[in-house]
Amino acid sequence: MRGVASACASATVINAFATGKGAAFAIDLRVRAEVRLDGTRKIIGKIIGEPNESPKLIEICVRKVLEEFKLDQTYGARVETTSDIPIAVGLSSSSAAANASVLATYAALGEKPNFRRALEIAIDAAFEAGVTITGAFDDASASMLGGGVITDNPKLRIIKRFRINPGLAVLVYVPPKKSYTAQIDVSKTKPVAKLVEIAYKEALRGNVLGALTLNGIIYSSALGYDSTLALKALNEGALAAGLTGKGPAVVAVVKPENAERVRRAWEGGEGKVISTKPSLRGGVIEAMG
Repeated sequence: MRGVASACASATVINAFATGKGAAFAIDLRVRAEVRLDGTRKIIGKIIGEPNESPKLIEICVRKVLEEFKLDQTYGARVETTSDIPIAVGLSSSSAAANASVLATYAALGEKPNFRRALEIAIDAAFEAGVTITGAFDDASASMLGGGVITDNPKLRIIKRFRINPGLAVLVYVPPKKSYTAQIDVSKTKPVAKLVEIAYKEALRGNVLGALTLNGIIYSSALGYDSTLALKALNEGALAAGLTGKGPAVVAVVKPENAERVRRAWEGGEGKVISTKPSLRGGVIEAMG
């Protein structure tokens, strides 16, 4: 019994650390999970290409789906993930891995998922694994559903959905340093909560790109990051640019004709530049049963 599924990364419009309210949109970088069920009643996970990263999250995801169907005393599993998404840089790699692992387990069982319930299981698993602070409902929803979402994270509520033109380019500057969500001092963001609320209201009004840039400046200041990369991107014609998630990565939304200018402005540092695009496709089951 085998299931394969994938889910995408997301870029931040509003980080929910300060207020509990967030916004994010899916980008076309994906995690692929493969689950093979067996009779061992043991769950063994592996993150391909990242031997130093713990598989605890993806193992919990599989267990929770088996528990959902009261099959945790019947089956064990092997779960493996492969990913285009850099880990621990602010691109929702954990949310994507959790979503993909949950969907792949549904697929291995031959069950058609309720995407809302699958999302709840993935978020519960992230809390249990200790990889989230707010539940990352905004990031997880964008990853699972595709497109953009504006959310109230504590209430697990999608306030509004939006669409970023998939014809635009998204550039991501990825520094060599990683930043794990569980290690972030969220108290540093509380003094900027009123400013974040302004950015959130802009997103609700439809000014998503302006909100992204404002959020990036606010959180860069609160978390001690330099805004120079975002400002360079804006200077080269980016429609929006700013810190994504808790960082340290920076994203820029760019018209295709300006993408090379932004790339050149970012090259020469220690980090790497990834080219992608907005994604309207979220979690997908690729093989079932």
